[in-house]
Parts: sequence; structure tokens; C-alpha cells
Amino acid sequence: MSQQAVKTILHAFSTFKLGGPQARFVALANHFGGEYRHIIVAMDNQFPAADLLEPQVNFELMPLTIVKGGAFANRQAFRQVLKQVKPDLVLSYNWGAIEWALANVPKLCPHVQVEDGFGPDEAVSQLPRRVLTRKLLFWLTSTKLVVPSRLLQKLATEVWRVPRSKCSYIANGVALPLKAKEFSSTGPITIGTVAAIRKEKNIPRLVRAFAVASQQADLRLIIVGDGPELSSVKLLVSELNLDSKVTFTGYQKKPTELLAQFDLFALSSDTEQLPIAMLEAMAAGLPVVATEVGDVSSIFANATDSYTAKINDAAFTSALLLAIATRSHWSEIGAHNRQIIDNEYAIAPMWAQWQRLFNSGKV
Repeated sequence: MSQQAVKTILHAFSTFKLGGPQARFVALANHFGGEYRHIIVAMDNQFPAADLLEPQVNFELMPLTIVKGGAFANRQAFRQVLKQVKPDLVLSYNWGAIEWALANVPKLCPHVQVEDGFGPDEAVSQLPRRVLTRKLLFWLTSTKLVVPSRLLQKLATEVWRVPRSKCSYIANGVALPLKAKEFSSTGPITIGTVAAIRKEKNIPRLVRAFAVASQQADLRLIIVGDGPELSSVKLLVSELNLDSKVTFTGYQKKPTELLAQFDLFALSSDTEQLPIAMLEAMAAGLPVVATEVGDVSSIFANATDSYTAKINDAAFTSALLLAIATRSHWSEIGAHNRQIIDNEYAIAPMWAQWQRLFNSGKV
């Protein structure tokens, strides 16, 4: 009996630098090994996250000549790629790669658009032309939508008017470490964050809150990640005379390995949906201080002790101060956070749902 052919999946990213969508794809590809053939394209031709793919993964990086000039600038070129590759499925990730969905009209192959959230230009409100493009895409074509948060699912069905039959929710899942964080009731406190240092992550909000809190407690801050706003964040740290208390690790291939150094995880973003870095911190047994972005509020809705804040500096600073003042509860909070992950965001269900998507183009 002949062996079934390996399915070819083309993944179109705005960039293949490490971020939430890229980290999730790497975890999936490493888990499934050689079960699929992955072709990876990036609109900026940057592929550093490929270093995290394990040897057994069957993948190909495909640099392309990209023309800037709107959603239709590369349509013919991308359509030619689809005709040549003939993938069994195309997955495009977020607005930055939506051109691939447009290139697939008329339909050449099954297509799924994956939306994880928004950049700084849509942190407060969505751009009308993007809303209109999404409405037309999901109403007039066979393109399906996958989202990782309930809030984004609601927005997609109510604002973009995506038919419910075309919109699937797949929660981000993370592995639960065998050992949880152990806390000391005395000594310095290390606050940490893991993020691509972009405007929407608003790391300056965290730095300013840290500056206030460090006047009241012995604190350290570790900022894990790289990005276009890194130099301005470093300048702010210097202006606030915090250089001796703040460590910048830069880009890390395996940022979860640094979670053991944290006592408290901070998420200071202006916009998120279901942040993987925060879920990983919760899985490690860390308490979390976070802005109420995306699904954050619903995640902690039943927590007796949680440190969530409205999306402004004053509220975030207050939440950070409250967390520090109640460090005696961190072991209990960390244990509860791990239970949330085990109950709602375990990695095995995510693998199963994405496998169904890879195999059939639907969840």
C-alpha cells in the first residue's frame, strides 16, 4: 500500500521574527515533525524564528520580491507562487499578510486567515478600509477565519460580519512545567516581561510604573525581547536613573527559560488578544500584572486575587504596587494561575485543533 502524500501548507507571515503567531507555529511544527511540508514566506523576508525549528521539521523558507503599494500590489506575483507550489492549504497571519488571501481570488486552494490582534495603528479603533476589506473577503470568498480569543471572535462576527460558520476559535495553548515557581517572602523582587519591543506593547508604561514602585521596594526589572522601540525604552530607563536596576536581555531563542528568574510577570500592552508570553508565565506559576486587553479580564474573572488594570499608566502603576504589597499571596496566586492553564489553555487541545485545521482546512 502506498504511503499517503505529505500535505503541503504555505504559511504567509508579515515577518518571521519571533512573536506570538511565529512562536505558536514553531511549537506546532516541532510537535508534528515531518507530518507536513511547511513553506514559509515573510513579507519582510526576515526569517530568524526558523532557528527554533527542529531538524525533523520539513520546511522551506521562500524569500520573495515584495512590492509596497497596497493590498493588491503583489497579487499577481503571489498568485503565480500559489499556482507553482499548489499547496493543500494556505494560512496567512494577520493584516500584514492578507494579500495572500486576495491573491487566492478566484480560489486556487483552501485558505485560512489567522487573526491574532492589532498593531499600534488599530490599538484604539479599527481602520475602516481594513474592516471593509475583511467584510468583503469573508462574505464573497470561501476564506475561513481562525482567532485565538473570544473577544476577537465577537468582533469578527459582529463588526466584520464574518459568518459564524467561517469563524473558528482556537485558544493558544502552552505546556505546563512540572515544577512551579517557589517564592521567598523577603529580599529583592524581580519583575519580568517578555515581548517584541513595539509601540503597542507599551514597555515605557512598565518602566514608569517600575520607577514609582522601586521607590517603595527593592526591585529589579528584566526586559526580554528586541524590536524597533528598544532604543527609546533604554533611553527612558537612563533618564529615570534606573540603569542599575533594569536588565535588557535582547532577543532570546527560548525566552521561557528566563521565567525562572522572575517573581512577577508584567504585561503593559495597549492591545493584545490572548498573549502567549503571559500564558507561559502563568503556567510557570507566576503572578501576573496586566492591562485589561483582549481576553485578559475573562481569564482572571474568577480569581480572588488578580492584578489587572485599565489601559492607562496610573491604573497599571496601582496594580503593580498592589501586587508588590501582597507578595505573601504569590504562591497561592501562582498555583491558581497554573490551574487556569491546565483547565483552559493546555497545549494538547491546541495541537488537536490545529491538526484538524492542517488536515482539512477547518476546525
